[in-house]
Amino acid sequence: MDVPPPPDEESEISESEIDDYSQKPYLKLQTGHYKVKKVNGTLRCPFCSGKKKQDYKYKELMAHASGVSKGSVSRSAKQKANHLALAKYLETELAGSGHAEPLPRRPQLKETEPKPGEVYVWPWMGIVMNPLKETDDDKEVILDSGYWLKRLSRFKPVDVNVFLVQKDCVAVVAEFNSDWSGFASATELEKEFEREGCSKKEWVEKRGDSESKAYGWCARAEDYNSEGPIGEYLSKEGKLRTVSDISQEKAEDRNSVLEELSSMIAMTNEDLNKVQYSYNETAMLLKRVKDQKKNLDEAYAEETKKMHQMSIRSIQKILEDKERLSNELEAKMLRLKNWSKELEKKETLTELERQKLDEEKKKNDAMNISLKLASHEQEKADQNVLRLLEEHKRQKDEAMGKILELKTQLDTRQTLEMEIQELKGKLQVMKHLGDVGSGRRRG
Repeated sequence: MDVPPPPDEESEISESEIDDYSQKPYLKLQTGHYKVKKVNGTLRCPFCSGKKKQDYKYKELMAHASGVSKGSVSRSAKQKANHLALAKYLETELAGSGHAEPLPRRPQLKETEPKPGEVYVWPWMGIVMNPLKETDDDKEVILDSGYWLKRLSRFKPVDVNVFLVQKDCVAVVAEFNSDWSGFASATELEKEFEREGCSKKEWVEKRGDSESKAYGWCARAEDYNSEGPIGEYLSKEGKLRTVSDISQEKAEDRNSVLEELSSMIAMTNEDLNKVQYSYNETAMLLKRVKDQKKNLDEAYAEETKKMHQMSIRSIQKILEDKERLSNELEAKMLRLKNWSKELEKKETLTELERQKLDEEKKKNDAMNISLKLASHEQEKADQNVLRLLEEHKRQKDEAMGKILELKTQLDTRQTLEMEIQELKGKLQVMKHLGDVGSGRRRG
């Protein structure tokens, strides 16, 4: 069972204790307490169990472990020690298990490669000595560097410098690439002149002869330390180095580049994890906003439905009450009219009846006052109807305000969705940077 390392198992360590502390997690990796191999054959980092990236190839996991242990500023000393142990475990335990890709083998020394202890001028240089005859008419051509670039073009020199050593001799220094291909070109020049019997040995032995024949060789320490324009040029433009020195520098440069790339990959992975975490947070926030909007939409629809039903019921009741009061008023007015007609017919009645008629008229006046009051009440009822209609209009305006507010929230949600798309783009860029970093390291 894979047991993740407890974060607070012990007190934090200092930077100087990283190497010593790394022995503990290394032993746990060896005993299987921390698992690196997964069932599907991929590799994982047991010390970054909370990270999204958990499927590594051997080179990726080695770059991650090396980068965190050496160059991650955001990691604690204990985390660096854990990843240092992981890097050691990958190098010692898994390098030959099939998960690790074979390291490139250094090619065997060819015949054209220098002996490790021999001292050469570096960058690689070739020297050609060309004696001049008194009858030569093309001395200016021979002194031209373009002539020698063309003549030595099969050796691919990167630069050619021509010196008039004496009145009767031209010295040519050809500079080649500083890598092994440059050395192969320089030694090929030397071997061709040897095959033609024009090596440095023949030049020394036949120096001063009138024969106009070129001699060539690869520049070494004795040429570098010689007097004259050739020695001055070589000491100014080159250095004396052994093959061991050059190989060691190349290896150090290669290791430095690998460490830098490992650190960049580790930092890129951390940035990628941060972007992924930010994306997850934004996605969760968007989900909450969508849920809130859905609840608001449902609440708004329910509230609108209730308000509509209440408005309809209120208007119906007001209209029914108005109709009932109007009918009652019309009936009373009709009865009063009929009663007035009957009183007019009884004008011929006796005094007693006249008195009764006066009393009836007083009652009629009182009834008229009551009817006027009823009419006044009717007007109040009409005003109430108008107020209810205005209240209904106000409620509709409030509902429209809520709709505008919900539209504003919808615009906010769309803005969040755009931010999510932007974060997705950044995520793709960071993944692309990780792929590019891996491609460079493979190159």
